[in-house]
Amino acid sequence: MERESVDRKVRSGLAVLITLILLVGCGADAPPGAVDPNSMQAIQDAIRVKESHPGKTHYDQVCATCHNGTVKKAPHREMIGLMTPESIYATLNRGVMQTEGAGLTVDEKIAVSEYLAGSSFGEDIGTIPACSSGQAFDPTKQPRSSAWGFEVTNTRHIEAAAAGIERKTLADLTPRWSVGFPGANRARSQPAFAGGLLFVGSHNGRVYALDQDSGCEVWSFQAAAEVRTGILVEPSGSETAPIHVFFGDVLGNAYALDAFDGALQWRVRVDDHPNATITAAPTYHDGVLFVPISALEVSLAIDPHYPCCSFRGSILALHGATGETKWRAYTIDQPATEQKKNAAGTPMLGPSGAVVWNTPSIDVKRGQLYFGTGENMSSPATDTSDALFALDMHTGAVKWVFQATAGDAWNVACDTDTPDNCPSEDGPDFDFGGPTILVNSASHGDLVVAGQKSGYVHAIDPDTGDLVWQTRVGRGGIQGGIHFGMAAAGQRLFVPISDMSDGRTYEFPDRPGMHALDINTGQLLWSTIHADRCEGRAFCHPGISQVPSVIGDVVIAGAMDGWLRAYAVDSGEVVWQLDSTQEYESVSSKPARGGSFGGAAGPVALNGKLVLSSGYGIYNHMPGNLLLVLE
Repeated sequence: MERESVDRKVRSGLAVLITLILLVGCGADAPPGAVDPNSMQAIQDAIRVKESHPGKTHYDQVCATCHNGTVKKAPHREMIGLMTPESIYATLNRGVMQTEGAGLTVDEKIAVSEYLAGSSFGEDIGTIPACSSGQAFDPTKQPRSSAWGFEVTNTRHIEAAAAGIERKTLADLTPRWSVGFPGANRARSQPAFAGGLLFVGSHNGRVYALDQDSGCEVWSFQAAAEVRTGILVEPSGSETAPIHVFFGDVLGNAYALDAFDGALQWRVRVDDHPNATITAAPTYHDGVLFVPISALEVSLAIDPHYPCCSFRGSILALHGATGETKWRAYTIDQPATEQKKNAAGTPMLGPSGAVVWNTPSIDVKRGQLYFGTGENMSSPATDTSDALFALDMHTGAVKWVFQATAGDAWNVACDTDTPDNCPSEDGPDFDFGGPTILVNSASHGDLVVAGQKSGYVHAIDPDTGDLVWQTRVGRGGIQGGIHFGMAAAGQRLFVPISDMSDGRTYEFPDRPGMHALDINTGQLLWSTIHADRCEGRAFCHPGISQVPSVIGDVVIAGAMDGWLRAYAVDSGEVVWQLDSTQEYESVSSKPARGGSFGGAAGPVALNGKLVLSSGYGIYNHMPGNLLLVLE
């Protein structure tokens, strides 16, 4: 494809604010000599560059009528900006927008794609080679575990016998194969072992079924947009009935594929709000798929002319076989209505938010489902934001709600020079980003434990919703505390702390690293604080944002500095580590390299293989496109 390349610094409208400001520019360290991305000058410069892009004219003529907010179900332009240009082009050329794009030439489709994505097509993005020796899904090799948390209680614990890995064998791990995801600058989907294959989603919108031994592609499926959720494989089925592969994309579509060939079984748009998204893996149990629904509307509030905000979080229960809705439970009872007008004369809506960006856990004994919510995005603050929920898993009825932080309403406008849409509460933005975990304690029996961006861990009685114990582990903050989850094994809870700078002042000290608590009391058993080994690298930080996994007698987690570490479960000693930012030879035609570890793509292991995803090229973290299998 011969054409003139477009500067990679182009950003589409408010999409620049998603990549530079949303949980990013709020005081975070910038590279030497860089313009403060939180400044109005940087925002205005980026928007001017964007507005001069040749793709804007074609977008305005063909796409803007629907994607600038007129059509309720059409994703906003800023949501589309999270996709790669290759994915947008594929959607216009042969995807769901093929009819709408039919009037555009190839060059015009390219221009629109680069304008929206804010980056150029990759000159040579490489490919994952197809298998040539008949590898296929083997239904006799059912997944050892089929849930994102390795079981529906979300403990993220893999026994040494199943993993084939323990502390004494870590030093023997060497790279078996790696993939550099084509056209990607982040790797946020947790892989899943099943049927002799490895399933994983990608920034480019493809879900891959890869051979476990070689990394070659058995099949792939093109979703509508980036797949950042973990992949779930149905734990039952036969050679004559489909075994489903479940996941979601960033545009809010949930999918079921046939594990044998990747054929689409069903696709459901889980919410008709234009900014709805699925950021966490769903949970599957007894034929029902429980989908957590979030939104990125919080970033659009920076525009004083955007009526903020109208989204409300929910859990959607779908029949796994058909995708039909069983029930939906909202986190806020009533839709948002106009509360007042801001200084620009724009309606301010509310209540809103309390999004769900974590994987639900299931309590089979009680028939309950647990999850946490985020902050309100606009006033008035509700009693269900920054809260833990228990629902009846069969009906969606609310059993109890525990609110950890009251009065938390915040959006991106609050920390910028255009705060017209900032709620009067102005934060502190203390979401429950990580999933709840159902554990069994020697002292209290079952407990629901959850970590919060405040840095606190809460233990709740599953029958009453009452607080049993509460421990502050980290400083907390917009980029602080516990982001994407914890892990548990035996009577220990393992708590990763980010505590990345966000420009605000806190009395509690930063505690980036890994920590362990006694699940009976919440007492801190050990802490391993990470030294800063970034050595001036941009977008590097010693804290842990990614969810960890307990594998045998070690807890393994990747940090924002690009290092994967294994900690002894009894002492916190770092007994093994690996630098993912070095270059790895890839089965793709291009080398692969990791970056910051982030998100809900924690390590997985089976039969002596350890799989990691590295690269979080968004929200001020180091980019990367690495899927690495060690053995």
